[in-house]
Amino acid sequence: MLRLAQRPALRCAASSHRRAALPARRALSDAAPKKTSSSSPLAGDTGKKATHLHHHMTTFLAAATPLYLLAPDAYTDGTLDKSFGLLLASAMAGHSWIGMNYVATDYVPKISKALLGPARVFNAALGGADGFLGLAKIAFNGKGGIKGAVKGLWRPAAKPSE
Repeated sequence: MLRLAQRPALRCAASSHRRAALPARRALSDAAPKKTSSSSPLAGDTGKKATHLHHHMTTFLAAATPLYLLAPDAYTDGTLDKSFGLLLASAMAGHSWIGMNYVATDYVPKISKALLGPARVFNAALGGADGFLGLAKIAFNGKGGIKGAVKGLWRPAAKPSE
């Protein structure tokens, strides 16, 4: 509305003023980018390799998990069940560790930049180590592994015998 009310001479002067400021902005964008990547092994979300690994794990989990869970028990009993359960456990733990590092990188510095390191340690302990160890224990369980645990969520509870 204001632009329509301005006289043409003022409009030209205002646009030339904006054009004069534009080269200064471009000069700033040509500066060398800051190095934001961390060399810490806990920084699971830095670099192209981590991004590619995270995407490959996502694709693997999206394709392999339903196939494993829907396969008949006769095909997945024994060593195959345990080895595939261990593979799923490692993929799920790695996927959650890298994903939670992305979340920590995005949101923790908004609270305090000093908390990013402890948040990465927490993510490694919870998602990586604890998640892997818990899922691996379930995978090696003699009661059906990960597949048996998921099926157990929908089985009715066994009534105690009197």
